[in-house]
Amino acid sequence: MTHPGPRLAAVFFDLDGTLADTAGDFIPVVQTLRAEAGLGPLPPERIRASVSNGARGLVTLALGLAEGQDDFEHWRQRLLTLYGGILGTHSTLFPGLRELIARLGDAGIAWGVATNKPRLYTAPLLERLAIEPPPASVVCPEDVSERKPHPESLERNCLEAGCTPGRAVYVGDHVRDIEAGRRAGVYTIAAAWGYIEPGDDPAGWGADALVADSEALAAALLQHHGTTASSTEGTTDTEGKQETCP
Repeated sequence: MTHPGPRLAAVFFDLDGTLADTAGDFIPVVQTLRAEAGLGPLPPERIRASVSNGARGLVTLALGLAEGQDDFEHWRQRLLTLYGGILGTHSTLFPGLRELIARLGDAGIAWGVATNKPRLYTAPLLERLAIEPPPASVVCPEDVSERKPHPESLERNCLEAGCTPGRAVYVGDHVRDIEAGRRAGVYTIAAAWGYIEPGDDPAGWGADALVADSEALAAALLQHHGTTASSTEGTTDTEGKQETCP
């Protein structure tokens, strides 16, 4: 996809691992789950790397159960109950993203969220994070017939934000995010700061660009709007060349 350039109208983010660092909530939840199952703790960084896989993935990580096995649903519900009890307590925006969203607002660019996290947890988390300006669109699994990597979430984001896919960007930390964005026809950016499993390589996800941090993301998004320096350090295309965002 071609970068929207000065026509950029909206930037959409995945939630866990891209916009918000929620691992601090999930690490104690997974450790509690293991303790209740008579298992010892896992290395926190191993849990952190798997947060983007959602409740099902975390149950598999914690207990070695595959979906459909006996007791899997029991433990998934237990994980969600534990998570609901501490939702947002240890969650923050990733460094620089609060400021970046404010700059998007100043430039007249809408922002939003496309997540596979149920609204029951998404809405209170976003309220707790208190991001200004507020999002123009928040799409959760309940809002679509098929969740990511199906493109419907991003298509709905664009509809609610009042822009065409060609004027939007989606930022995510998992291959399913990039697939959803590409299928929706938006410019995709892989967030290298996210929750990435051991052995996974964001450069192989097929994103239009790969960014190392929020400063590089700001350069990739806003260089055509006169609100950031022209440097693109830390931003590469998927072939490893420096991304110029034409």
